[in-house]
Amino acid sequence: MDARLPAHLEVAGLIRAVEAAGGFAAVLNKGERDGGTILVVCAERGGNRRLFERMPSAEGHREWRLSHAENAENSDEFNQYLMRRWAQDPDLWIVELDIANGERFIGLT
Repeated sequence: MDARLPAHLEVAGLIRAVEAAGGFAAVLNKGERDGGTILVVCAERGGNRRLFERMPSAEGHREWRLSHAENAENSDEFNQYLMRRWAQDPDLWIVELDIANGERFIGLT
């Protein structure tokens, strides 16, 4: 099992890193302070949103995976997906990173 940084500290670090790189980051939903699941929305100039979350790997580690991508023709569907996820887990953190190649801030390239 991986040692886990409390959710609020991980979110704060993500926000600071993105802002230091010249981007914008915001908490869309504040979840459980220590153990809440974190979803990261990566966007570029408010569009092309991609949703990432940590999922267990075959090796037993938790890895960031793309779980949903915005359809440019129906951006409301992306928002509805986020709302459904939040309804399933109110302790969920949703953080949006608006910067080119935002995936690099969660360790993906």
